[in-house]
Amino acid sequence: MTGNRAWLPGLRVAAGYQRRWLRHDVTAGLVLTALLIPAGIGYAEVAGLPPITGLYASIVPLLVYALVGPSRILVLGPDSSLAPIIAAAVLPLAAGDVERAVALAGLLAILMGFILVLGGIFRLGFVTDLLSKPIRTGYLNGIALVVVAGQIPKLLGFSVDGDTLVDDLRGTVDGIVDGAVDPGPAVIGMMSLAVIIGLRVAGRGASGVLVAVVGSMVAVAVLGWQDSIPVVGALPQGLPAPALDGLAWADVRSLIGPALGIALIAFADTGVLSRVFAARHGETVSGSVEMRAIGLSNVASGLFGGFPVSASSSRTPVAEQAGARTQLTGVVGALAIIGFVLVAPGLTDLLPSSALAAVVIVAASSLVDVRTVIVLLRVDPVEGVLSVAAFLGVAFVGVLEGIVIAIGLSLVAFVDQAWRPYRAELGRIEGVRGYHDLVRNPHGHRVDGIVIVRFDAPLFFANGGMFGDFVHASIDRGDQPVRYVILAAEPITRIDSTALDEFLQLDDQLAAAGIELVIAEMKGPVRDRLLRYGLGDRFGPERFAPTVGAAVDKILGHERDDIGTPSDRS
Repeated sequence: MTGNRAWLPGLRVAAGYQRRWLRHDVTAGLVLTALLIPAGIGYAEVAGLPPITGLYASIVPLLVYALVGPSRILVLGPDSSLAPIIAAAVLPLAAGDVERAVALAGLLAILMGFILVLGGIFRLGFVTDLLSKPIRTGYLNGIALVVVAGQIPKLLGFSVDGDTLVDDLRGTVDGIVDGAVDPGPAVIGMMSLAVIIGLRVAGRGASGVLVAVVGSMVAVAVLGWQDSIPVVGALPQGLPAPALDGLAWADVRSLIGPALGIALIAFADTGVLSRVFAARHGETVSGSVEMRAIGLSNVASGLFGGFPVSASSSRTPVAEQAGARTQLTGVVGALAIIGFVLVAPGLTDLLPSSALAAVVIVAASSLVDVRTVIVLLRVDPVEGVLSVAAFLGVAFVGVLEGIVIAIGLSLVAFVDQAWRPYRAELGRIEGVRGYHDLVRNPHGHRVDGIVIVRFDAPLFFANGGMFGDFVHASIDRGDQPVRYVILAAEPITRIDSTALDEFLQLDDQLAAAGIELVIAEMKGPVRDRLLRYGLGDRFGPERFAPTVGAAVDKILGHERDDIGTPSDRS
């Protein structure tokens, strides 16, 4: 794609739109609206913003993504994983000023959007790999706990003014013990919770939210409770409009850090979701194009009274199950919300806060993935501990701090894996091609006078010495004198200057002991790096072999005769 079509994939879809899709897209859009309105209002409240901003953050991104988004089925909007981060970044700067909080949330979305647009332009879609699945699982588990803990008091009809998860939990327990629970809101909230969970178990998740919300509003109207229990309140009538007054460069500087973290989290979730749904329909989606589209959608959201958004893991499946074919589904949903805001904004004056809390609790609970953590702890304790640490960081240190902790732990996990990689001595198994790990194949044996080693990681400053120690230890394990060391270098994808110095030191030590180092299967770029360091004379062609088998055959002066077939070249 070139020109407008590269930046506006929606035009290409529109050009090939089939009339038979229309009924499916319209139906799916109307079904989706049943989730979009309560979810938008609920996540706005979690973010500490006016409910109407949640609807603006649903309308604008859906319309923009329909033009710029590469995914046919992907629903954007406020999300439970972002709302607490928005609150943590914006509310301290707003200092209780609601209008300023809205403006700051809009600025946060714009900054986040520009970061993602630039990332898409420079094809940086891969950066989301900084958040591995274990880290992301721990992070989302922490977010879920923070959100649920903050909503339980609302579910029970009272409020808690806490700055941390511990404060929220302590305040909730104290409120229950002190009799602060309001029976009316609590009954409505618990009934709403039961309806949503019950219908979700029955496979009617979208219907559950709609039934719970409408049923609670009917109950409030019939009982005349709108003035006696906490309700969302009537929304202002009108369309999204710019709301960025009173901002300064100091606000930009304060929000750059949170914007980077939110951008990473939002795109990590969006990228995974985008690939999953594209694969279901036999399509592929460019990560960089997706990053750019999410960025543009967030810029638009911030400009028109919204806040940061991402793809929704709860609303996207609903759209697909309802029959969505294209992004027209999102357009229909956005138009339906506009109709609601223009025609019936006063209906939310009947919506109990406790029912909305039930919607948010169920949505946040869907983020919880304890099973993965248990599996990780059993299969890979290091990754399991990192996942738990990310959870604890988000839950008990802070949401924004948790982002930094999660990214830091991801880098620690990478360094740990590269620092202590799997390493093996290889040997021959009679009658079997190739050379194999002697630890996993104890019936194998060394080739006389030859030690074959493999190091499954790039060589860099943290593991270069470990590599040398492993080679020496492998030599010392044998009873026979060693004349050659063959390095099976295929897993070594890079060697930095520090590791190279240690590699050269190892070569010198081996030479002093009368042992020749032969390098097999080294990748071209790594060999080129040796040459750029001016080591072409030291490591001439005679020091390299295309395969381990070829190196052994050359040393022995003959090919293997134990496998019953022509020469072994593996």
